[in-house]
Amino acid sequence: MKIVVLMKQVFDTEAKISLDGNKINKQGVSLVMNPYDEYAVELGLRIKEKFKGEVTVVSVGGPEVQDALRQALAMGADKAVLVDPGADEIDEYTTATILAKAIGGLEYNILLGGFKAIDDGSCQVCGRVAEILGVPVVNMVTQAEVEEDKAVVTCDIDGGSAVIEVKLPAMLTAQKGEIEPRYPSMKGIMQAKKKPMQKIGLGDIGLDAAQAAPKVKALSYSLPAARAAGKLVPGEPAEAAKELARLLREEAKVI
Repeated sequence: MKIVVLMKQVFDTEAKISLDGNKINKQGVSLVMNPYDEYAVELGLRIKEKFKGEVTVVSVGGPEVQDALRQALAMGADKAVLVDPGADEIDEYTTATILAKAIGGLEYNILLGGFKAIDDGSCQVCGRVAEILGVPVVNMVTQAEVEEDKAVVTCDIDGGSAVIEVKLPAMLTAQKGEIEPRYPSMKGIMQAKKKPMQKIGLGDIGLDAAQAAPKVKALSYSLPAARAAGKLVPGEPAEAAKELARLLREEAKVI
């Protein structure tokens, strides 16, 4: 069983974001594997263990992404592929185009990824890759039973869950549920240093800059407004409750 996991590196969820002119300031910000991609890696490792398969993790980005790829290798993935797009500003179209081209040169039975990235939250890349490669996609998977030629998965839907059977090869996007990512062991961390990581550019997968040029460009960034200070309502409980109701109705306009 050949398993390919799509992985993205993102800002740490605890990172304090600041702007440098009209760009996000990345200086000194910690980068981590996208948390939803961790679920995908874990799911891939479970499938690998069941079938004695092989897990390949594929990502798009610069040299800094190697840290997150090494984490996946330390968790138990067998090898990694990093494609440098040669540009800082890329969009979902660019990412999906590159990933699909890179994956198209690999052997795979199942494709996995996080259902969204926590930085842009677009939920587009895995679906776009599946469309380019011509495979079905099932989103927000919380658990999966994989056989040689099919998968029966449980996925989140509005108001509940659904059980879906899909033929392989297919793309499954992972959501938090029964898939709890493992921590890399010391042995795994040491072994990760020796596992293969292929670093390639666009030309190595048959693309040029024009073919991978982004379709969407961010014109500006802005930080959210500072949260207003809380207001203390003094007085006896009955009078304070009346005043609170008035403030919620007339100022906050929530009732």
